[in-house]
Order: sequence, then structure tokens, then C-alpha cells
Amino acid sequence: MFKITKRALLAAAVSMPLMASSAWAEGLISIIVNDPANPYWFTEGEVARATAEELGYTANVSAHRGDTNVESNLVDAAITNGAAAIILDPANADGSVGVVRRATEAGIPVFLVNAEINEAGIAIAQLVSNNAQGAALGAVTWQGIVGEEAKYVEFFGNPSDNNAATRSNGYNTVLSQYPGLEKVAEEVANWDRTQGYNRMQSIMQANPEIDAVISGNDEMALGAIAALKEAGRLEGTIIGGFDGSPDAVDAIKAGEMAYTVLQPVAVFSREAVIQADYYIKNGEPMVAEEKQLFDCLLITPDNVDQYTAPFTLSN
Repeated sequence: MFKITKRALLAAAVSMPLMASSAWAEGLISIIVNDPANPYWFTEGEVARATAEELGYTANVSAHRGDTNVESNLVDAAITNGAAAIILDPANADGSVGVVRRATEAGIPVFLVNAEINEAGIAIAQLVSNNAQGAALGAVTWQGIVGEEAKYVEFFGNPSDNNAATRSNGYNTVLSQYPGLEKVAEEVANWDRTQGYNRMQSIMQANPEIDAVISGNDEMALGAIAALKEAGRLEGTIIGGFDGSPDAVDAIKAGEMAYTVLQPVAVFSREAVIQADYYIKNGEPMVAEEKQLFDCLLITPDNVDQYTAPFTLSN
């Protein structure tokens, strides 16, 4: 069972003290994430909450779990409660545009984290991992381990999230240069470990020979690992993930996963709240660019011991 201690969260969220007056700052910052059952989104919400409270705000964390109707209700609640700002991981690139616009029109600044929406100019900022850079980093690493010939499987995330296509496109841009790499299956598993497990079981029945798996996130990769292990087919199969979750790090240490691409969620979740605080106090964005990309890092057996807190790699 995945657990994050309060001490570990504070190590990730409060690496440096903020110089704001908690007596000056007041009001509610509403933080809306996807699904805290996933350690990535749990960390996103808790880092944002810790930062908001450090700055003197009241903060609450709620989850839409990918449901735009729930997301709409949560944004309406934030508006009703007079939130000073909303930190939102949008449920859908297109479907979340309306709720962001509604909050903005109500005078509440919205700061998006992790995922984008397909419209600029209505959120104050969109802070996301550099998914194209991370996908290329992962694919080059994966190919270097797998070699130039293999039968492999790709796990694709939630199609309504632009990150899924960006990562898949990044993988294919690299791997298509090697004709001997044969993709025998591409499965949508919606970022979910259980779906990754179930899809991998079906894939194995249809494909007696699989050399490698490349996944759009760690949860799907971990599900695939569980299915391969159960079938006695994990040994010799190269698995690559994306997120940098604690469970993926444990799998790397156990020799079950070759690498994971770390998304700096602990960094940009904190940064989003700092920028929200600046906007509340100054009435203008802290950073001129609405879309802000944060480069990903690679975690391998060579540097896995530098993983010091959830989604945090220390040099």
C-alpha cells in the first residue's frame, strides 16, 4: 500500500521558506485534483495545500476523478465559497474550458496544473510537465536498453488528456526510426493500474512473445508488471514508466522496472500556489507566459538512491 508521510510531503513541498506574511494573506484557495488514489495526484494536492497554508491561506483539496460533471460542481462550490484562487488539474482538455471560464468570469483566478485545456487566455497560468521532452527522454532510454529488435507493447493514458497523446507521439517519433521494433499492441488503460493489469493479461494471451513494455505512466506499467509476474513472464521483459512515483522507484530497486521519467509535480504544484498568491496580492501574473513547461528527469538504477521524497530527485 502506498503511503506518504507528512514529513515526506513537507520535504517535497517546503524545501525553502516563503517570505510572505501569513497575517496579510487570508482567504480560501480551492485545490481540485483528479484522483488522490493515484500517488501522483495525491502529492499534487497535498503539496499545493501545504504551500497555501504556509502562505497563510485556508486550503481545501477535492477530487473530480476525471468526471467533468463533478468538476463543474466543485468549481461552482469554490465560486460560492468566495475562493481567492482555484488550483485545478483539469478533467478534460476540451470539457474543462467552460468551468475555467466560469470561475474567471466570477473574478476568481484559475491556475491549471499537470494538464492543459485547449484554450488560452482564460486561465492565469497553465503549469505542466514538459511531456514531449520527457517522452523523448524515456523513449531514447528505453530503446538503448531494448536494442534495435523487439516485440513490444505500449500503454496509452486517458485519451481526453492531451498528455496521453503527447507522450505516445514522443515515443513513436523515436521508436519509429528502428524498423526492428515491432509494436504488437497499443492499449488504452486510462492511467490506471488495474486496467494495465487486465489489458496486459489479454495481450499476453494473443502474443506469446513480448520483449518489452513502454507505458504512458507508472500506474499502467505497474499493472503490466503484476500481470507479467503472475504469468511468470516478467524476467527478461524491459518495462519503462512515466511519473516517478514511489511504487515505480521501488520497482526499479527490485529490478522489475528499467526506469521511470520523473514529472516534477512537487515543484509545479508548489509554484502554482506561489503564483496564485502573487496574483491575489498584485492583480497581475507573476510569470508573463501562461503556459509554463517544467522539464522531466530520468530515474534509473544509477540514481534511484537520490529519490529523497515523493516525486523529488535530489542532485
